[in-house]
Amino acid sequence: MSSSSSNSNSSTDATSLNNSPNAETNSVNSSNTSSNPSSAFTRFLHKAQLITGLGVADAERAKDLEELNLRRCEKMKSELIERSPLIIFMLKHLRLSGCQVPEKNIFCVPCGSPYSSSGSSSSVAVSSSNTQNQTPVPPLHAGAYLPHPHGAIKLCAGHFFSKQHVESTIAHELVHMFDECRFKVDWTNLRHHACSEIRANNLSGDCRWTRELRRGEGIPGFGSGWTKGHQTCIRRRAITSVAANPACPSLAHAERAVNEVWESCFTDTRPFDEVY
Repeated sequence: MSSSSSNSNSSTDATSLNNSPNAETNSVNSSNTSSNPSSAFTRFLHKAQLITGLGVADAERAKDLEELNLRRCEKMKSELIERSPLIIFMLKHLRLSGCQVPEKNIFCVPCGSPYSSSGSSSSVAVSSSNTQNQTPVPPLHAGAYLPHPHGAIKLCAGHFFSKQHVESTIAHELVHMFDECRFKVDWTNLRHHACSEIRANNLSGDCRWTRELRRGEGIPGFGSGWTKGHQTCIRRRAITSVAANPACPSLAHAERAVNEVWESCFTDTRPFDEVY
């Protein structure tokens, strides 16, 4: 008797719950959240406004683009760390040299416009109180090696035109990291900095002829052979980077430092057997 009464009450409670206004409202809200065409259209419309700039503030549009660039940069970085033979090889040899590089130490950040006058083309960020270096430096840059405090690589989200560009940028900075790990580089020493820049540009793929064309430099070595053009690219980029070092008094000092270490550093392909 008591069992039958209990079952009856349970059935009544369940029926009341299903028929209650709150239950109906919750069901409708859940349905609206997942499949409301109006809500989907609103999101689409807002995205279209962000893309076209119509009906949204410039600041909101800039923020959306910044977040998009960061997501793309992080995605490419993660894929390259997992799959790129070049990046995997460099990370392996850094580990063998006693320098573990966690993925978090390679990070994407907004660097402002790639054409901003506040940019720096130097691939090594060197702290110095020397403010006398007035050498004009092209502002476009894609990344930088941050030696202190523990060694990290900054990638400038939105400054890349392909995944290969991200790959060569990471490889370039990993060469700097390898040099510091193996040879205890003093980045305020222009000869040290010049040597690492020569090696990084030579080994990372930064001076591929396709990359030089993209920069508007023409076909490397056209009329004089690819090898000479490759060296010209390496030398030009190394001088530019050293000239951006706050410890460098002038462009002439940067040229002198690169020339002094050229022979020994250009032929040094460690940890590779040959130029990649």
